[in-house]
Amino acid sequence: MNKMKIRGLLFLVAGLMLILSACSGGGKKNIAIGPPASETNNVSKLILEAYGIEEGDYKAYQEGFGDAADGVQDGNIDVSIGILGLPAGSIESLQASSGDVKMLGLSDEAIDYIEEHSDYKRLTIPKDTYDFLTEDVETVTAYAILMGNTDTIDEELGYELAKSMVEDAAENTHAQAKEMTLENALRGAEGLLIHPGAKRYYEEQGLTVENEVAELTADKSGRKSEFVLGTGSQGGTYYPLGGEIANLWNKHVDGINVTNTETGASVENLATISEGHMDLGMAVHVPALQALKGEGEFEGNEVKNAAFIGHIYPEVIQIVTREKTKINSFDDLK
Repeated sequence: MNKMKIRGLLFLVAGLMLILSACSGGGKKNIAIGPPASETNNVSKLILEAYGIEEGDYKAYQEGFGDAADGVQDGNIDVSIGILGLPAGSIESLQASSGDVKMLGLSDEAIDYIEEHSDYKRLTIPKDTYDFLTEDVETVTAYAILMGNTDTIDEELGYELAKSMVEDAAENTHAQAKEMTLENALRGAEGLLIHPGAKRYYEEQGLTVENEVAELTADKSGRKSEFVLGTGSQGGTYYPLGGEIANLWNKHVDGINVTNTETGASVENLATISEGHMDLGMAVHVPALQALKGEGEFEGNEVKNAAFIGHIYPEVIQIVTREKTKINSFDDLK
């Protein structure tokens, strides 16, 4: 065999090796970490940090879970991290369309790191949550809560909003509405200022409220009629659930009209309340604590006009990929 043929074969073998390397997962992975200035974005970076995965080790896609799930379906995104209720309709839809969804769990060491560096806590997702799970999945959770603007939500309105969240939840068709009970009403409130109207309602129902009470500048005599509720992306849980909550307020609370709006969720909602451009905002309780303390994303920008009104549902970190990616854990992303 002459030198030209040998050289040609060597180039062919090298090319095949490159193709095999790409097919076996070589190179940086595409990871959806949530929109900029969102709690999903923050906790995604914390999770990756727990595994020693740095920003240059992967390609970040900063979009809502709905768009990210489409990317997972199309094969453009390898892993998507979301903060969602259980079960998440968007994950069920992804499984229905792809048929090979895999959920990644977190290691004990990673969970310990996350608990040490945040207010997230360990949670086990039971294997019967989704039909594609074959075993329980270890992850972390927080709480979705409602925060109100103390400059626009007066005491009586805060009372009526909290009351409706609990007493009208049976009319809410969203799967997470079952979590909006009196028993759960104060979950996620620890360490936060509470709206005096909400406090009055909960105490009338027999709950013990130990939170410091927020001071209001809002007064019923100057109450406006149009209010804005900040939610999240349309593909997540906040937007559809927030829409149903707003509709029930409009039905049961006299004299107001609440419009839910799509946002980047927690951090954006809290910042927009602080700026005076939003009346109510759904948020994970972790960034809400940071906002009131002027920490994390809010360092140097303490939010002074936001108060807890009520618990909505447990926020669970859920991380999905597809079987065809051959990714079995975060260690495969290093």
